[in-house]
Amino acid sequence: MPIRSAVYQFKITLKGIRPPIWRRIQVPETYSFWDLHVAIQDAMGWLDYHLHMFRFGDVRSKRAVQIGLPDDDPFLRDVPLLTGWEVPMLSYFKEPGDKAAYDYDFGDGWEHEILLEGIVVRRTGEKYPKCLAGTRACPPEDCGGIHGYANLLKVVADPTHEEHENMMEWLGGSFSPSAFDPGEITFDDPKERLAIMLKG
Repeated sequence: MPIRSAVYQFKITLKGIRPPIWRRIQVPETYSFWDLHVAIQDAMGWLDYHLHMFRFGDVRSKRAVQIGLPDDDPFLRDVPLLTGWEVPMLSYFKEPGDKAAYDYDFGDGWEHEILLEGIVVRRTGEKYPKCLAGTRACPPEDCGGIHGYANLLKVVADPTHEEHENMMEWLGGSFSPSAFDPGEITFDDPKERLAIMLKG
C-alpha cells in the first residue's frame, strides 16, 4: 500500500489587531520556508512588496533562528539569517503546537503568530495549499502599521472626514474590513514567484 504524504495545518494570526485577523491554511510537507511565505502572503492578502522573516526563539539567545531573504540590512545581523528556499519547513515545525513569529514589511512592522495546529494525511485529489477558514480583510499594504490602519478604518467609516475622499481613492474606491471568503483565495506557484524575484 503506497504511503500518502502529509499536510501541515497552520493558523496565522496578525498580532495587535482587534477584532482579530487570522487564516487557517494547509500546505504540503515538502514546502520550504519560502514556499510557506508565499502561501501566507496569498492567504492573508498581502502583496509581497516587502521583506519578510520567520523567527524561532528569543533573538538574544544563541539558539535563535531567523529565516528569510538574503539581505545585508544591519537589522538582521544580530542572528544569522538562513535563506528561506534552502530550509525545509519541517526542519523547525516538527509537531503540533510548534510556533514561530512571521514579520512582514519591517517599516509598517506587521507581526504574525504562526501556529502548527496539526499534521494530517494528504487527501487524494485535493489541491494544496488551501485556505480552510479565516476572519476579516488584511490591512492594505503601506497603510502605516497598526496605528495607521486604525486611522484608516476611522477615515473610511466617516464619509464626512476631510480625508475620506482621498483615502477611498487610494484604496481603489472601496474597502470592507470585515470581508473575507476563504473560497476566493488563490495561491501562486512559489517556484514561479521565486524565479520572478531573482530575475528582478
